[in-house]
Amino acid sequence: MTTQDSAVPSLKRTPLYEQHRALGARLVEFGGWDMPVQYSGIIEEHQAVRTKAGLFDVSHMGEFKVEGSDALAFLQYLVPNDVSRLAVGQALYTQLCRPDGTTIDDLLIYHLAEEQYMIVVNAANIDKDYAWIESHAQKFANVTLSNQSDTTALIALQGPLATSILQPLADVKLDEIKYYHFAPGQVAGIRCLISRTGYTGEDGFELYYPSVDAARLWQTLLEAGKPQGVLPAGLGARDTLRLEAAYCLYGHELDDETNPLEAGLGWTVKLKKSAEFIGRSALQQAKEQGLKKRLVGIELLERGVPRSGYAIYDGEQRIGVLTSGSHGPTVQKSIGLGFVDPAHVSAGTRVQIEIRGKRVAAQVVALPFYKRGE
Repeated sequence: MTTQDSAVPSLKRTPLYEQHRALGARLVEFGGWDMPVQYSGIIEEHQAVRTKAGLFDVSHMGEFKVEGSDALAFLQYLVPNDVSRLAVGQALYTQLCRPDGTTIDDLLIYHLAEEQYMIVVNAANIDKDYAWIESHAQKFANVTLSNQSDTTALIALQGPLATSILQPLADVKLDEIKYYHFAPGQVAGIRCLISRTGYTGEDGFELYYPSVDAARLWQTLLEAGKPQGVLPAGLGARDTLRLEAAYCLYGHELDDETNPLEAGLGWTVKLKKSAEFIGRSALQQAKEQGLKKRLVGIELLERGVPRSGYAIYDGEQRIGVLTSGSHGPTVQKSIGLGFVDPAHVSAGTRVQIEIRGKRVAAQVVALPFYKRGE
């Protein structure tokens, strides 16, 4: 782990690195990047996103462009979700799977224009994903693949006041952009792809734009949102927000040994789509034969903080493991996500979490822990 006073030169930096230092951010290593984990504090930043707005630098994410007359056929083969249902201006969530159904990464696909798509992948997996995608693109005659990660900045304005902060600066009507849709436009005179997506459980926007303009747009949004209480927010708050919303994080709920069905993402696996796709037969078989493990929500009934890697027990029987855990600042409970055997997935099932050698009472609960408007 690195701090702003002992930055490791080998770590990659986003185009907003100097802005984070100027704001006094605590910087840590994340997926090979030097990233802000917090500014004013994780809880304060978390609550700002839930009640007002927070601004995140997510420029470490990877962006690949896929173009050509075979682009759709290629993407249909590459992922388990149905890319053919995407109109221009729509996005979807899906995964890259191996032939055995396990997960290489989870990602977003944007339908930019006729025969033109953008894939957005996790920062730590950029090289691995690009190599995988490139190796399969060779099977299609008319597909052009390009890695645009280094020239693309990405910031996320999230929270109930996101629209009111962004609208005066934007030249498109934000109310006309539905959830998981996007529009090209300008924000503060900077060309952006304005996407109504996010990773917090709140309304908000993700803005893709040229990295040369990174600092200018970041500063403009912070200043414009200041009267409404916007705060810069780091990876710490991003993690507690996504945990309350029960969003999977690659390397935790999704990994080399887990398929999307086990991670509760069956809604993204379209086994009935007409196109053949990588991992289809394995996922079909897993669905028919029954899953070996399933992702559940866990809530502690006693004091303690659940963490990734802690064992889950039913009496003396070890039944699973936590993949994420924290105190939930909004729900005001100690919560976690974890995999258990299929006999222990019902809400209300009593279990125990082993925390530092002591068994702590907990129960399985319905997901998500937090849902906007409820």
